[in-house]
Amino acid sequence: MPLSTPPSADDGRSPSPVIVVTGMAFEARIARGEGVEVVYAARADLLERALSAAVARGCSGIISFGTAGGLAPDLQPGSLIVADAVDGPFGRLQTDRPWSDRLAAALAAGPLSARLRRGLMAAVTAPLVTAGDKDVLHRSNGALAVDMESHIAGAKAAAHGVPFAVCRAIVDPAWRTLPSAATAGLRDDGSTALGPILRELIRQPSQLGALLQLAVDARAARLSLVQARRAMGEAGALRMATI
Repeated sequence: MPLSTPPSADDGRSPSPVIVVTGMAFEARIARGEGVEVVYAARADLLERALSAAVARGCSGIISFGTAGGLAPDLQPGSLIVADAVDGPFGRLQTDRPWSDRLAAALAAGPLSARLRRGLMAAVTAPLVTAGDKDVLHRSNGALAVDMESHIAGAKAAAHGVPFAVCRAIVDPAWRTLPSAATAGLRDDGSTALGPILRELIRQPSQLGALLQLAVDARAARLSLVQARRAMGEAGALRMATI
């Protein structure tokens, strides 16, 4: 499976596509659509390489889109974050305020309004899996959620002088510690292999309950992402020419 999906035919309203950056193949499938090019990978160097190639082809903006771990204790699975900034390995990267406002307005116009929050995102280079680690990060910077791709997207946008935005859905809430089986099957390219997950369950069957709960949480996050992508598309919030 490719790490970059080309945009649909230009409709004349935007000279270059918006690049959507995410970590996993299922998130990329949700993000695809007219006027966007999607890049994804779970491994940072692969993601950065794919993003650099996409930017070289031309883009009008970069948005980090997909799932995130919850840090704020009041956020339920499926909550949506439109970030004002990203705090991570490259320092604090500001998002584009007009674009973020347009994204938030698109999401607030429908049933997603009750799930929408604005605030700070955190970014890390390795998965944050325990409730204790999430609490420490939240206390250190007050971020609402955390992911592993937004700092890469934000740094590339800053380097090339294009607008940057973040829209992420909570998949594992702050109080949830992820079982080791949850990350066992994630391949470098962002796809998922079932075999390693099954082997991890055989090794430690007590993880099954936590893994089933994660599946429920992931379903809520996926639904929010599908609805968010539809709302942004219908509102034209991914067309930079109108900003």
